[in-house]
Amino acid sequence: MEKFKKIILKILKWTGILAASILFLMFIIPLLFPGTISQQVKIFANKHLAGKLDYKKTHLTFFKHFPSLTVSVDDLILYGSKPFQQDTLLAAKEVSAGINLKNLIFNREVKIDEIYVSDAYADVFVNSKGEANYNVYISKPSGTPKDTAGAGASIKLNLIKFRNCHIKYNDHAARILVDAKGLNYTGKGGLSEDIFDLQTNLDVDKIDFSLNRIYYAKQKTLHADLITRINTNALTFVLRKNELRINKLPLEFTGFISILKDGYNLDINAASEKTTIRNMISVLPPQYLDWAKDTKIEGNSDLFFSLKGRFSEPKNLKPRLKVKLLVQDGFVSNGKAPVPMNNLNMDLNVDLPSLDTEKLNLNLRKLSFDLGPNNNFRAVVRTRGLNEMQVNADIKGAVNLQTLDQALGLKDIDIRGLMDTNIKADGIFSLDKKLFPKTNGYLNLKNGWLKTKYYPNPIQNINMTANINNTDGTFKSLGVKLDPFKFDFEGNPVFVNADLQNFEDLLYKVKAKGVLNVGRIYKVFAKKGLDISGLIMADLSLNGRQSYATTGQYSKLDNRGTLILKNIKATTEYLPKSFYIKEGNFQFENEKMWFRKFYAFYGKSDFALNGYLLNTINYFIERKGTLHGKFVMNSNYILVDEFMALKNGDNDKKSIEVEYAKAENPKSSGVVIVPKNLDVSLDVNAKKAEFKGLALNQLKGSASVSKGEVYLKNTSFDIIGSRMNIDARYQDESPLTANYDVALKVQDFNVQRAYKEIDMVREMATAAKDVKGIVSLDYKLKGDFDKNMKPIYPSLEGGGIVNLRDVEVKNLKMLAAVGNNIGVNGFHNPDMKGVNIETHIKNNLIHVDKFTFKVSVLRPSISGTTSFNGLLDLRVRVGLPPGGWIGFPLVVTGTHDKPKIKIFSKTGQGIVDALYNRKSNKVIRQERRAAKKTRVQQRKDQEAQEKKAVSAEKQINKDLKEK
Repeated sequence: MEKFKKIILKILKWTGILAASILFLMFIIPLLFPGTISQQVKIFANKHLAGKLDYKKTHLTFFKHFPSLTVSVDDLILYGSKPFQQDTLLAAKEVSAGINLKNLIFNREVKIDEIYVSDAYADVFVNSKGEANYNVYISKPSGTPKDTAGAGASIKLNLIKFRNCHIKYNDHAARILVDAKGLNYTGKGGLSEDIFDLQTNLDVDKIDFSLNRIYYAKQKTLHADLITRINTNALTFVLRKNELRINKLPLEFTGFISILKDGYNLDINAASEKTTIRNMISVLPPQYLDWAKDTKIEGNSDLFFSLKGRFSEPKNLKPRLKVKLLVQDGFVSNGKAPVPMNNLNMDLNVDLPSLDTEKLNLNLRKLSFDLGPNNNFRAVVRTRGLNEMQVNADIKGAVNLQTLDQALGLKDIDIRGLMDTNIKADGIFSLDKKLFPKTNGYLNLKNGWLKTKYYPNPIQNINMTANINNTDGTFKSLGVKLDPFKFDFEGNPVFVNADLQNFEDLLYKVKAKGVLNVGRIYKVFAKKGLDISGLIMADLSLNGRQSYATTGQYSKLDNRGTLILKNIKATTEYLPKSFYIKEGNFQFENEKMWFRKFYAFYGKSDFALNGYLLNTINYFIERKGTLHGKFVMNSNYILVDEFMALKNGDNDKKSIEVEYAKAENPKSSGVVIVPKNLDVSLDVNAKKAEFKGLALNQLKGSASVSKGEVYLKNTSFDIIGSRMNIDARYQDESPLTANYDVALKVQDFNVQRAYKEIDMVREMATAAKDVKGIVSLDYKLKGDFDKNMKPIYPSLEGGGIVNLRDVEVKNLKMLAAVGNNIGVNGFHNPDMKGVNIETHIKNNLIHVDKFTFKVSVLRPSISGTTSFNGLLDLRVRVGLPPGGWIGFPLVVTGTHDKPKIKIFSKTGQGIVDALYNRKSNKVIRQERRAAKKTRVQQRKDQEAQEKKAVSAEKQINKDLKEK
């Protein structure tokens, strides 16, 4: 027994010593290696990361993720790869890496086998060009031998853990958005092996998913239990065991994902079989889930989903999407409903090849439900394509809307009325080919009633009888009758009667009468967008045929009546702000829609229009119709800056192109986008117009908008105390680029004032800072605007004449340098009064034609080339008295600030012009000083460049005269 006690004591003693040693090592090791850890983290970051890495501090401990020895980095920020170097890719409160203890102690190497990330935000982004911000890891080339020197850190991962993370994936090229909040993730496996199985456990508190700005999931919970085989050589992910749950809906995935250089290769199949309708409803938007809690829902459901093919933006490849949804024996009933919705059945198949909506195949094989005897609905609909759509539809039902409301237990809306419909259609629908399916059917609504919780008064006495008929599958036999459509709202009846026949050459009879408080109608539906006091008052009678207007047979038209708008707010997808129509009084007289009174505001700008639009009815009939018109427009103030597409404003209905351009260029204003469906001329009279801080007063002239271009003809305005006359053309190319032509004349303007107040003068004519007095200008230019609607100088082409009517040139560095070299002080203040200087511009170079001036008894002349960036290659001839018949040459090179003079020389040093790509709006090459050439070769090069510039000036004249 005594011997046994000694053995026990020894075991306890050595166990205690071992435990104490381990604890001692756990405390001392982090103290022995802090410099090694911090240094090698930086070495690893600099060697393997293309994005900039910042963090507050690093520390080493066994106790953060026991029993692993972990190095932790606090307040880490990782910036994106090019061109997103200034944008945050990852920000985390803490990132920890588990370290292989054996390598650290014996080899003083940092081998990372575990990663922990907590309280992180990852913003993964792909722009419209397909450029991604996540390409920050620099992998070794496949042929590079392994580094055996032991310097730096390496990764051999077996475990990854994310806790409380927010990950956002926004792909503008694919138009996909995934936003996951409250993400917790654990991944286990030999993550550093070439091929390994990754075991994943994922939970997300809230996840959003949208495609083309349409949300298919909003604030859904997500749980995933996955086993994925990963091949790092081929960057392929094989989905072996993948069980997901979105809210209460279970999904199982199989397939693979391969990451390619230019996109992805996908083959994914998902299914949720033998689930319930209630589980299926759980994935609906959040506002519907409260309704589902208080509603009895029974029935079975199956969902099948597949996505297969390549996605490559450069090669314009996209995968194929297939979806199948089955609902069987559904039952929906609210507790207070006298009759439930019974026998709910649905069989829906969707096929979308190449994610191309033009190839969309939709097959609704069945949609049916009953609400008691003689109260049921049935629908079968098949479509193929979009712009040219093959349609087969059979829709029939008689439904008491009040019974439907009660059965569903709708809380926010109260609907009543008897709806009866029977429509059959078979054929092709194509606006371009003017085809319409053979159709026979009707839709009737009697004694309708609509009330929501958002507004106290209902829309009531809704009655509608609509008939549609087509006998041969063309627009010619299509007929639509609306007889009548009427309702009462706020004590005001609204009545519409329409008979439309032969849509190939529409024969129309339409009557509309009533007063509608549009703002309150919007409140009924809890919508913003129209001012609460907005009114529409109509008393219209339209009778005629489409061709009467297009062929000038106006006497056969009988369009008359009035349409009055007051305090209406309207938006367009290309403008950042809303238009407010304070008053619009429109009168219809046969072919014309007269604007008798029209006052509108846009931000700080105001407009008063008088005139008419032609072809308004045809415009609304034809999908690609164009509005023609003629107006007189008066304004007190127009601020052009407000119309730039990327400016901030109250419009949340902007086009996806504008929205993405704004997201990718948050500090840019964009350019003004011009509607493509207008052909309108305007006589403009504006007291003041302002563009980027430049004030144009008393603007008068003719403007026109045609096919997305704006033209100004014989337009004049006061600028910096002078009257300027211009002809101009403007056209946007995208929300970020535009092009223009302008021919301008201005008499007697003050050079110093122009230099101080006009940015373009300062940037194009830097020498103007040394010039005082009065000049005149006759110039023509064309070029491009950048994403801030500033001129791109290498894009400029044109030329013209500057007349120095009464000027004083003092201490111009180039002339002063000439004077200093030849010993003539008069060059510091030469006599240039009345001198004409003709120049031509192309590819960022300004070619100066020969001009002569006076310096005391001398007659110097100058010609040559300079650039917007200040390079000089000028030839000067100093004419001696009497009359300058005899003289000597010199050349000026260098720059405006540091000119270089060579006396008795005709050989300068040329300037190679810039190269500019008009399609991409990019400067491919900046201008630069040319290699030294012979005088003959320099002269040939200069003559060739000048010829191109003169040709560009002539083309501007041609372009402006065409309109």
